Amino acid sequence: MRTLIAAGLAVVLLAGCSGPGQENAPSAPPLVSVSQTPSETPSETPSVTPSSTSKLAETLCVRMDATLVKSTLAVPVANIHPEAPPADFGVPTYDVCQLTLSKAPNGPVLNVETSVLQATKATLAATQKAYAATKKEPAKPALLGEGGYGTSSFVVFLLDGKLYKIAGPKATLAKYIVLGQEAIRQVPGLPAADLLITRPDCERGSDAAEKVLGVPASARRDGQTALGDPVCGWITPTGALYSSARRTTQAAALMVPIRKAATSQPIPLGDEGYVDTATGRTTIRVGDDKLVDLVPLPARAINPDLMTQFALAMSSLYTR
Repeated sequence: MRTLIAAGLAVVLLAGCSGPGQENAPSAPPLVSVSQTPSETPSETPSVTPSSTSKLAETLCVRMDATLVKSTLAVPVANIHPEAPPADFGVPTYDVCQLTLSKAPNGPVLNVETSVLQATKATLAATQKAYAATKKEPAKPALLGEGGYGTSSFVVFLLDGKLYKIAGPKATLAKYIVLGQEAIRQVPGLPAADLLITRPDCERGSDAAEKVLGVPASARRDGQTALGDPVCGWITPTGALYSSARRTTQAAALMVPIRKAATSQPIPLGDEGYVDTATGRTTIRVGDDKLVDLVPLPARAINPDLMTQFALAMSSLYTR
């Protein structure tokens, strides 16, 4: 019988959304709602995909020149994704808006990300160091804002106390610098996002999350996945913790390597659950088609009892 379960995801600095080193996390709600109005400039602003409502968050994606995006990346469209995409949890955690670059479903996308908390040159340097540790395509300097770096698929830069990350399909660093320059042109006057974006049903985990993080959260990013599973996220200047769920018909098979890992410690939650004592990541299977993840970032050894208590606090969100 299923008992308890919890969830989480991802990222530290692993490239959520094709960027440097953040895990992908599920979604956060729109930030500042504004009505769509026609552009007053000759440039083309991104259009909204047909399924969207009449209002969108005022993000860099709304402001960016769609014609420039299309010509730079040689894509047929640059449309605003109407649903709030996943927050990119990690160090730092980013808010994300998204442009779809294809008329086909599940085609390539461009993620435009802004750090939730304030950032400094030290933050930028730490992200570059973390990306270098992934041993992926070597990053090169990018002359943007107050400094940056990038590859053929992303660019990261510091501007006015925030980190920005633009990530998408493989192109060239020069092209991503062009997109970064466009983002810099559109930043002035952009409304600041609230630090606390929450769901009432996530509050049950806040006390346990504080014990895992060691300090109260400086910001929150709650939302839901595309399939409606809750996403709950707690953010500090040095870390993050979030919960989420994955829907997959391969749930049982995906648990096999987790079960066999030398660092996996079983916990009595769901149909089977494990805490990775080396990283803190907790994975719980619910039935044959759902995996719940609870992920502390950066990955590190955490008292398994703390992760288990967090899972207990969040369990009913993912088992009902």
